[in-house]
Order: sequence, then C-alpha cells, then structure tokens
Amino acid sequence: MVTDEITYGSMKDLKVGRFVMIDGIACRVVDIETSAPGKHGAAKMRITGIGIFDGQKKTLLKPSSGDIEVPVITKKKAQVVSVTDTTAQVMDLETYETFDLPIPDDMKHSVKAGSEIEIMEASGRKAISRVMGG
Repeated sequence: MVTDEITYGSMKDLKVGRFVMIDGIACRVVDIETSAPGKHGAAKMRITGIGIFDGQKKTLLKPSSGDIEVPVITKKKAQVVSVTDTTAQVMDLETYETFDLPIPDDMKHSVKAGSEIEIMEASGRKAISRVMGG
C-alpha cells in the first residue's frame, strides 16, 4: 500500500542499512535489538536510526509484529551550478529545475561547480548523497 511518499511494512522485515520513518523523519537503520517474548507480551524490537537529512539519532520501540512506515526514496543525478561556503546551487539533470542544497561536511572539498552529484529525495526534502565526478 502506497500513500504519498510512504509505504508500509512489518518490523520483522527490517534490516540494518534499510530506511524507516521514525517520528516523521526518514532514517537509515543502524542497529536492531530484539527482546525475547515475555510472560505477558510479544517480543519487542528497538530500532536505532540516523536521519538521512539531519543526522539526528532516533529510536523506535515496537512489538516485532507491528507495522512501520518506510519512506520512498528517489535518487537523481544533478549538476552543481555554483558553490558558496555551505550551499550549492544544483540543477536536476532530468527536469532542469534549480535549487539550493546544503553541502555535507564530508563533501565540502569535493563539491565544485560543474561536478555531477547524486541527490536523495524523500518526504519533500532533498540532500546531496555523493559526488559522481566533475
């Protein structure tokens, strides 16, 4: 079932490296802990994720039989038009739409005008995910 940009799945299907919505934020799963079923309840799963747009650590605690929201993430190629200290003006290579994106700290030296980059888009937000070449 797909609504807007979110699909639904089961907690049992989650694996490290996949994506999940925690508190309305798209996160990459970095750790999964499962507790044993107890006398009065089902097994619980504690999912730890890092926000793909803000880098915040988030935790989700639900029964292993529970449902989760999974963000639909699209990856597109874009070209850097210009660079300031912390932002890059980027042009989508499919739609030729231009917009400004913050440059991640680990990519400050590799993002240059004319470089081709990959951007991730989910829940109406965009971020630079990697530098392809330039």
